[in-house]
Amino acid sequence: MKIGIVTTWFERGAAYVSRQYRDVLVKEHEVFIYARGGESYAQGDPNWDTPEVTWGRQLPSKVPTEMCLRDFEQWIRTNAIELLIFNEQWWWPAVAHANALGVITCAYIDYYTETTVPFFGLYDRLICNTQRHLSAFDWHPGAVFVPWGTDISVFKPQARPASANSQEIVFFHSAGISPGRKGTDLLLSAFAQVSGPAKLLVHIQRELKKALPEQAALIDRLRAEGRLLTEERTVTAPGLFHLGDVYVYPTRLEGIGLTIMEAAACGLPVIVTDAPPMNEFIRHEQNGRLVKVAKQIARADGYLWPQAIVDVASLRDALQWYVDHPEQLSACKAQARSHAKQHFDWQRAGESLLQALTTAKKQPAADASALQARIAEYTEQQRLQNRISRDLWLRMWLSYRMPGLLALLKSVRNLLTGKPSKKAAAA
Repeated sequence: MKIGIVTTWFERGAAYVSRQYRDVLVKEHEVFIYARGGESYAQGDPNWDTPEVTWGRQLPSKVPTEMCLRDFEQWIRTNAIELLIFNEQWWWPAVAHANALGVITCAYIDYYTETTVPFFGLYDRLICNTQRHLSAFDWHPGAVFVPWGTDISVFKPQARPASANSQEIVFFHSAGISPGRKGTDLLLSAFAQVSGPAKLLVHIQRELKKALPEQAALIDRLRAEGRLLTEERTVTAPGLFHLGDVYVYPTRLEGIGLTIMEAAACGLPVIVTDAPPMNEFIRHEQNGRLVKVAKQIARADGYLWPQAIVDVASLRDALQWYVDHPEQLSACKAQARSHAKQHFDWQRAGESLLQALTTAKKQPAADASALQARIAEYTEQQRLQNRISRDLWLRMWLSYRMPGLLALLKSVRNLLTGKPSKKAAAA
């Protein structure tokens, strides 16, 4: 079968998901990648720019994951694609267009709102990698649960560099490009209350102080004390897990949380938020520790599930436990790796994925015309919102960088429209 994967394609978690799909499918099928434009392109990067990749045409101004349908269709026809897998596809006309071409459409479930959940009726197959996702789509005849995993031959234990203090516990945290969502601020607050020989290593793809300006003083203090280390750069797999003893991930919200399984496979016990889907992978006091949730709040974009804000005191206690029990660390690490081998092995999950995809059939969409009308209305709202956001950003930038130019533009607009200026109106 000729299978296409529509995805972002550069050093990012979502792209690693797509690459894992490719690596499983290519064993029995011919696989093609359609790299959407958007956040970034990895053209020229040997890790991503490979023969099966087509770099989708960039659009100058678009809503997230929007594509040039003509370019997309040409790719489908040129490669005779029979089945398409969309990863984090937020722009629905692309899915509808693929359906019109008779292609079997599948989705890797990650992002959805109360408004968009019914839109997934466009797909023929839904791959749900957590029980939480499956519960949102149990109405769909093509929804299946395929447990997620990681490559345990790549993510595996490595010796941590020798420390000046052999009893010192190093907590590792991956903040990526979204430290706010991943609870980095809460972790810094909790770690500041931990006593004993311990360090916190934060891997982030931005400058930590710029990402969390409200905690700049705390960051400076922890650095001055020699307790906070940062790696502010992009690192390819298997990442920097080998630099830590315990992985800490007090995330507010996840579609799945890839780094949880990656860290466990590297032999790190994991401290995570006691909320789904995170607590689907970590068993308290077995392969890590679960942190109590203090409150839940809705996300501004209307994502179906609420954010879970951890209790800082509970997080502090989880960190402190490992500092107070260094003699148990080796056993905790071994247990984390053992659990990962049993439950997170991507080779096993890959077999279920193959079965789910190769048995996918075209599904007749119920109330197709009504669904298409709702999607068209939603798409127009996306465009309007994107245009408003872009205009607001431009106004803010001009008022900050070129206040005189902004005033001049307003005067020209008033002249063209015949609207008097404030001074003229006052006179």
